[in-house]
Amino acid sequence: MLGNFTYCNPTKLYFGKDALNGLNAELPKYGKNVLLVYGGGSIKKNGIYDKVVALLKANGKEIYEDAGVMPNPTVEKLYEGVERARKANADLILAVGGGSVCDYAKAVSVSVHCDEDPWEKYFIRFEEPSCETLPVGCVLTMVGTGSEMNGGSVITNHKAKLKIGHVFAYEKIFPRFSILNPEFTYTLPRYQMIAGFYDIMSHILEQYFSGTDDNTSDYIMEGLLRSLIHSALVASENPTDYEARSNIMWTATWALNTLIAKGKDTDWEVHMLGQAVGAITDATHGMTLAAVSMPYYRMIMPYGLPKFKRYAINVWGIDPAGKTDEKIAEEGLAAMEDWMKKLGLVMNISDLGANEGMLDDLTEATLIMQGGYKVLTKEDVRAIFKASL
Repeated sequence: MLGNFTYCNPTKLYFGKDALNGLNAELPKYGKNVLLVYGGGSIKKNGIYDKVVALLKANGKEIYEDAGVMPNPTVEKLYEGVERARKANADLILAVGGGSVCDYAKAVSVSVHCDEDPWEKYFIRFEEPSCETLPVGCVLTMVGTGSEMNGGSVITNHKAKLKIGHVFAYEKIFPRFSILNPEFTYTLPRYQMIAGFYDIMSHILEQYFSGTDDNTSDYIMEGLLRSLIHSALVASENPTDYEARSNIMWTATWALNTLIAKGKDTDWEVHMLGQAVGAITDATHGMTLAAVSMPYYRMIMPYGLPKFKRYAINVWGIDPAGKTDEKIAEEGLAAMEDWMKKLGLVMNISDLGANEGMLDDLTEATLIMQGGYKVLTKEDVRAIFKASL
């Protein structure tokens, strides 16, 4: 393990079929006014909304609603949510939904008592909160982002053609508690389900492939990846397989709750590429990551060959006998690609609405990150997008 670090994760998790009862333990800790945040209304169709509202009322809470959070929350929706939270004089924001709803709730949390434009302060200047923040709790209905146990928030600005994530370092931005019932994910459409599976994989890989390799976190990540690879195939065949869905939900949380990043540099370039696609096409997040991943990893593989070889052997079970390191690494990526196709992931950005005329905008919208085996140039970015078409 290299360097010095401090680790703290303040989120309390309630996991399992009875996890929602955790609200009875948590709600008394906060004031009377609760801003209930959710998306397009699926929680009303599947009964989760009624269960949550009943528990809020049983705990004597005044409920104020902020519905309509979209899969890629916009800056306009953020401004709307801030006003709703202010009018409610909210004491707690309770996010019920997937990662986008949790992300959005955190963005509202840091903005309610802030006099500055939150887009400029948090997503352009990447400042930490300098004002009071509201506590956030999450009831998770979709897995993938890990937002239920981290300080990340992603907001889209269509006018600026930008989709930007800010991982807040301030511990109070982490959800104070999160409810994780795998059964709440059963009714998710297949497309969204498998997109979430790949979001999990991408989170792990972007911490696994870096310039600071062979530490404890790498061994943890290899186990998480093997679990995900197996369980995703099971769940894709039977979405109500509790064991598979529960394993995936737990893996998603540990993939991005900051633990496995400790002692490592990390490489978040796939997310920067995918978020550029999302900003311009408004495509589903996990699918944007899937569509750019193979061209990216094949580009950087020569610069991190020992780790790609290890990945092939330890994660995908590639037999190294009689093969060059390059051949082993290539077979590992080929196995990954086959798995992605078997799940039905999107492999090309053209399938998400992108075309060659968008290459300039996609390239300009991509932030170039440090920490990986190769720091991309703008020409590299454009080449990846072109290959992704």
